[in-house]
Amino acid sequence: MTGNASSALPSTVKPALGPGPPAAAPARAPSAGRLIGIDLARGLAVFGMYATHVGPDPSVGGPVGFLLELARGRSSALFAVLAGFTLVIISGRPTPRTGRAGRQAAGRVVIRGIVLIALGFALTALDTSVAVILSFYGLIFLTVLPLYRLRATTLAVIAAAGALVLPQVLYVIQQSIYDGTWSDTVIAWDPLARIGDSDGFVELLFTGEYPVLTWASFMIAGMALARLDLIDAKVRTRLALTGGALVVAGYGGSWLALHLVARARTVITGATDGGSASSAWWSDSVGDITDSTPPEWLLVAAPHSQTTFSILGNTGVALAIVAACVTAVHRTPHVMRLLRPAAAVGMVSLSAYVLHIVALRIFGSEDDSMSVLLVLSGYIAGATVFAMLWTRLFRRGPLEYLLHMATRPARRIR
Repeated sequence: MTGNASSALPSTVKPALGPGPPAAAPARAPSAGRLIGIDLARGLAVFGMYATHVGPDPSVGGPVGFLLELARGRSSALFAVLAGFTLVIISGRPTPRTGRAGRQAAGRVVIRGIVLIALGFALTALDTSVAVILSFYGLIFLTVLPLYRLRATTLAVIAAAGALVLPQVLYVIQQSIYDGTWSDTVIAWDPLARIGDSDGFVELLFTGEYPVLTWASFMIAGMALARLDLIDAKVRTRLALTGGALVVAGYGGSWLALHLVARARTVITGATDGGSASSAWWSDSVGDITDSTPPEWLLVAAPHSQTTFSILGNTGVALAIVAACVTAVHRTPHVMRLLRPAAAVGMVSLSAYVLHIVALRIFGSEDDSMSVLLVLSGYIAGATVFAMLWTRLFRRGPLEYLLHMATRPARRIR
């Protein structure tokens, strides 16, 4: 959620907004210049977060309700994928840094992760309705850091293996937490749990809205993405096709499984606090997992269900959006003038994310659907104006700059 290579989300050195190098440029490794398409994708993710946290409930129906439902879960997954992109930018793209430079880069990532964990807990303490994602991001940074030197193919294989295996592991762990008392012992000794009203590492790893055990796959996929030359049209085409295939495998696979497994939807509906399972293959309407949730839960693809199907589908959406955004920047430069405001928000995305949570704490939220739509429009307009003005004057957003300064001690690493 930041605007440069030292940001919490991906970017690089900042030139003026505009299209990439001309087609006649010589062949090269993945661009070391700023990828404006990534900023654009990050800006869209910010707007998706706003829609989820500020907008009306998708139950309003119609096109508005459909768009609001699409933003749920998928925006945060896009953030996680782009966060993995950032980690690779920090640690060296296209070639991983080694020696002293590599140790310093790793130090920067560690400091960044710790700061994000602290900032996430601070925002959670504001007691808004938002399930703050920053603490989870911070811990994921620390968890996947050892992988930063791996190649794109290896990272993609690890991300895929994690998506296929870890949701089942998480389900077993969550059920053991509901059924036993071992987690209470861990929480009692956990220093993070003593800081605020949370379950500390148990929440971050297993029971929270964005458990590290399953969300790490998104960030690893983003690391693989950052190893690609997105300036190459053929690479972008393959990326879009891969994203589409994952969408079909995730949401389509869930739809098929829910129809093939006898009584699956009925069982799921009865075990999720009355949630509807009719659209469990793509919608959050299925509800949340509980201590009585059966194994059939693993067949749904609801955006926050932490299942294999949901991770595949959400990752596919993220990859397709990145491919579309980068293509829009490089193939349609005139259209980029219209997209520039969203890209500017992406440059200061950490600030935009934090400020909207603070605003929710100060101003609260509306209940009437029409009022909420107006409020959502105000949040988007406010963030856009702020971003456009700020990026004309400064290289980094306000919180992005503070985060950059916080990582400067890593330069002392030998």
